[in-house]
Amino acid sequence: MNQVEQMLGLAQRARKLITGEELVIKAVRQGQVHLVILAGDASPNTRKKVIDKCGSYEVSFTTYGDRLTLGAALGKEQRVVIGVTDAGFAARLTQLINQ
Repeated sequence: MNQVEQMLGLAQRARKLITGEELVIKAVRQGQVHLVILAGDASPNTRKKVIDKCGSYEVSFTTYGDRLTLGAALGKEQRVVIGVTDAGFAARLTQLINQ
């Protein structure tokens, strides 16, 4: 497990993540999300919907791993969309992913 996945696990335990397309989009609308992480194997439809919503509300987003990797990092089943609600975690994850 690399640093990105460890940081996601830590954020999950700190309850600073929202998972699931609908919940993340709702949180983006409400201004609760600082970063959206999208699985590399997200469907084109999901990808477009999430990226458009992030663009509208000026929320940064990034792509990382695949749905199995993201799910495993959170200790859950497959996850395609993750919203990070804490600015500190969002900044650190962005830094780690873009290394």
